[in-house]
Amino acid sequence: MPLDKYISFATKSFTLPDICMRLRSMLDDPHSNVEDIAKLISADPSLTAKVLRLANSSLFRFRSQIESVAKAINIIGGEALYNLVIAETATSAFKHFDTILIELDKYWHASVYCGMVAKSLAMRLNVRGAERFFVMGILQNLSEVIVAKKEPKLYQDYRSAEKAELPHIEQLKYFGFTFSHCSGIILENWRLPMGLYYPVTFMNDETKYVSEVDICVLAIASRITLSQLDKENYADIELFTPEIANTVGLDMEVVSNSIEYAEQETAKIVSLIH
Repeated sequence: MPLDKYISFATKSFTLPDICMRLRSMLDDPHSNVEDIAKLISADPSLTAKVLRLANSSLFRFRSQIESVAKAINIIGGEALYNLVIAETATSAFKHFDTILIELDKYWHASVYCGMVAKSLAMRLNVRGAERFFVMGILQNLSEVIVAKKEPKLYQDYRSAEKAELPHIEQLKYFGFTFSHCSGIILENWRLPMGLYYPVTFMNDETKYVSEVDICVLAIASRITLSQLDKENYADIELFTPEIANTVGLDMEVVSNSIEYAEQETAKIVSLIH
């Protein structure tokens, strides 16, 4: 099935909640204030509860209990709030395309783990907007559930094949595209910011590694996730290709610290959002 068929299937059968667009618009509007944003969030009881839990979690370690949405937003920050909303939406998308071929809890855990690794690497590299890497890590493999839902037989063949090469190479063989590329185009069609969809779209395009730090960070995070969560097949994966190594200054100590960070925080985030 051509790439555009999967994209059409995804974008027609699942649309982003209105709150995603309205929140993005408010954050980009200099005339909007915290109280305006708090009113928007407070209209959704489930999201309100998650925002308050996040503000009171160990991720922020504020000295006193946060009881108002406005104060929570001040602590979390507007972009982190937006990322939480998108991450929350991602769980809805995963459930919408749920299939017996994918163990959703395990899939969600791996997605969050990748997001935490990506965020940690970006922070340690002082990359602009490090918070957004958490969302990109979660969403980079979104199309896998869509492909499994739309073409179960082909997906089953892909999953059953011997793991001779990296997943994105096998995906090219079976589908003619990578899951990250398909995911990125879906995110673009959902009108997410370019800073989210562009690195996801080109995450496995090695020609971009020589100049695109965002893409390199996401690619490394994906490789680290594979090496840690699927050690049977990818324990010895090459984390730094020559192109990546020439673009980002990372060493194994930074990688180890990011792995430790992801292992500590993933379970907290999974329970917070899922």
